[in-house]
Amino acid sequence: MRALVLAALLPMLGACASVTLLPGEGDTAAGSVAVFDPKTGLEKGSLSDANTRSRLWWKVAAKPADPKRYEALVRRIPPPLAHFTLYFFEDTTNLLPQSQNELKRMYADIARRPGVEVQIVGHTDTVGSVQANDVLSIDRARLVRDALFAQGLRPAITRAVGRGEHELLVKTPDDTPEPRNRCVEVIVR
Repeated sequence: MRALVLAALLPMLGACASVTLLPGEGDTAAGSVAVFDPKTGLEKGSLSDANTRSRLWWKVAAKPADPKRYEALVRRIPPPLAHFTLYFFEDTTNLLPQSQNELKRMYADIARRPGVEVQIVGHTDTVGSVQANDVLSIDRARLVRDALFAQGLRPAITRAVGRGEHELLVKTPDDTPEPRNRCVEVIVR
């Protein structure tokens, strides 16, 4: 993804631009950046190794990145996404005791992130009607969302949805109580 963004920005950077290809996140590869001549459409070169750079966008030659510049770039990389799961008692919007601690960890993680975005997805097991589970799942998601709002999270950066029993985390037949499906997933970017 970073490589795509860099490739899109290269023509706008101008003659004095320098491009550094950063490593991928987690276990992902760094990707690559290819530079094409706007007149001929031919590739002028590419960067494909993490921690390499090109001084000018039209003269691509992989060179080791300047350590100070590299460190400054890496400090600006946002933290990787975080995933939290909060579990509920059957057919309620009451969190299980162990999820109270997870809720606190989640608050702390969100508070330390600049430019945070939070996606909240409510789920249920397959006990009860589909319609009732749809309502319960959104109620669970809203409960978590409202708890985040109470901590100061801005509504504009939060989305809460309910999936009911439509996207089971653990596949089960209908009318099967499954505690791992009675949850809210929170994805923090």
